[in-house]
Amino acid sequence: MDISYDGTGFSGWAVQPGLRTVAGELIEALGKLLPGAERPVVAGRTDAGVHASGQVAHVDVPVPAYEARAQKLVRRFAGVLPPDVRVRAVRVAPADFDARFSALRRHYRYRITDADWGADPLHRHGIARWPRALDVPLMAAEAAAGLLGLHDFAAYCRRREGATTVRELQRLEVVRTTQDGTIEIAASADAFCHSMVRSLVGALLAVGDGRHEAPWPGSLLTRRERAGAVVVAPAAGLTLLCVDYPDDAELAARAILTRRVREAPQT
Repeated sequence: MDISYDGTGFSGWAVQPGLRTVAGELIEALGKLLPGAERPVVAGRTDAGVHASGQVAHVDVPVPAYEARAQKLVRRFAGVLPPDVRVRAVRVAPADFDARFSALRRHYRYRITDADWGADPLHRHGIARWPRALDVPLMAAEAAAGLLGLHDFAAYCRRREGATTVRELQRLEVVRTTQDGTIEIAASADAFCHSMVRSLVGALLAVGDGRHEAPWPGSLLTRRERAGAVVVAPAAGLTLLCVDYPDDAELAARAILTRRVREAPQT
C-alpha cells in the first residue's frame, strides 16, 4: 500500500493506547474492508506531527477477501478512512517483500521558513516557523557536507535498546526556494533512526542562525550518546516523500542485509 497523511492530528504512526495514530486508523479500515487482515508493517514509523506523501506498508490478507474487493479497494479505503489519511495505491507484493527491511533508502523533506510573516496559511501544516534569519549557503556547504556518509549517528538519535545507530546518510541538501523563500532540506539514507532527521535539521539550523560554526554538526559524529546540545526541529516541517526498493529478485537478499547489525567504519 502507498499511503499519504497529514500528521498534524496524529500521535505518530505506531498504535498507542488511547491516542489517535495512523496505524490505528488503517487497522480499523482494514478490519472493515479485508476481514482477517494482519497488522500492517511500515517502511518508516513517523513521529507525532510528521507527514507522509509516499509511505509504504505491507499487510498479509486472506486471498479470497482481497480478490473479492481488489478492483475497487482504493475507492473503498477512501470511503472509510478519515480525510487526513489516504491509501493511494494497492497491489499484490512479491512473496519476499518486506516494507521495512526490503527498503534501499528513505527520502525525507523538511520545510521551514524564517520569513517575518511566517508560513503561507495554505501550507501552514507542512512548514515550520523559525524565529531567526538563516544563512542557507552556510548550512548547505560545510555543515551539511560534514554529515554525509556511513557514520554512527548516536549523537542525533534517541537510542532504542538493542538497535544500532549506524546509518549511511546519502543526501543532505539545503536550498531556499525562489517562489516564497521557504527553506527545504532534503535528506536520504538507507534508514533513519528515531528522531534522526529532525535532529540533523536542528543542528543545521543552529549553524544557520549563528549559534554554532559550520564544522560543529560533523564534529558530533565522534560521540556515542545523544548530544543534548542538538535541538530536535519541530515535527510540522517533516514529510516522508518516498521509499526506494530493489528489483523483485533482490528483495530477499536486501532484507537479510538490512537485518544485520552494522558498525561504523574505524577512523
